[in-house]
Parts: sequence; C-alpha cells; structure tokens
Amino acid sequence: MEPSTTLTDGEVRLRRWRVKDAVVLHRAVNESLDHLAPWMPWAVDGYSEADAIAYLRLCQERWRTGEAFDYALVGAEEEILGSASLMARLAPGALEIGYWIGQPHTGRGLATRASALLAAEAFRIGARSVEIHHDQANVRSGKIPERLGFTRIGTVPPKLPGGTASTGVLVVWRKTVPGAGE
Repeated sequence: MEPSTTLTDGEVRLRRWRVKDAVVLHRAVNESLDHLAPWMPWAVDGYSEADAIAYLRLCQERWRTGEAFDYALVGAEEEILGSASLMARLAPGALEIGYWIGQPHTGRGLATRASALLAAEAFRIGARSVEIHHDQANVRSGKIPERLGFTRIGTVPPKLPGGTASTGVLVVWRKTVPGAGE
C-alpha cells in the first residue's frame, strides 16, 4: 500500500516533493546551511540548484519504487519549512523516519508533528515498526522520538556519512504498531 501524497494534522502539512520545487528547495536549504551541515552530509559543501533538481528527481524515483516517500513540509504560502521522509531501508515491515527543519522554523514543534504524521501513515500502510535514527550529539533531534513515545533501543554505527559534527554513533529509537507491544 502506498502512502498518501499529502498528510496534515490541521496545522502541519506534508506534501509529496515535486521537481518544480527546485528553486524553493534550493533557497530553503541555502538559508540554513550552517544549521544543516553539522548533521546532513549533503549540506557540508553547499547546495546548488542542480543538487536540488537531482534530489527531487531521486524523490520521484524512490516514491515510484517504494524505496522512500519524501515530503516537503510546507507553510500556508507553500514556503518550504523543511523535509520529512519515510524510508524503507530497514528490515521488511519497518520504516525509518528522517527529517530536517530550516533554521528560521526550528523550535516550533514542526519536526515532532511531521514525525507523528509519518509514523501514523507508516502504520496505516502496514508497517509493523517505525524507527528514528540520529547522531548521538544531535540532542535536539533525539527529543522528537522521546516526545512521541518511541523506545530507545541502542546505538549503531552509521551506514552513510554524517555532517561536520557527526560522532559516528547513531541512536536508534523504535515504535511498534499500536497494540503490538515492543
């Protein structure tokens, strides 16, 4: 089953990325490079409009194949506030949530609300568990799964490179389908 292309809780709205979002994505990332580079390797050496186009094309391909479901977190005027994804890179029946929020929009609970929407959608489409992984030094990111009732299950080395502040240790949080227990 495929997830909905738009998710909302009445305040936060996620919608599927479109290739035509390249200019606004490029602008949103570049306004927040110093904020994103510590944790996001793709933000370390800058982010061009060509990078945005390549990412958005990848989003379309990943959605088509079911590898990931990537969403723009958008404001009332369609401005890009951040991004959130459901990724099928764990064991079958499990999905991972990833997110970033632009610097001007942090501290408003957007990543928490987006993650709640994605977790609910993951369970709706049949996932048995959802995980959030974050660098152990990214304390703010770790507060999100804790607020949402995820269980910290341990640490692992990253499979992909991290940003400039990455420690090489990821904290893993998991939530199982309601009623299934841990």
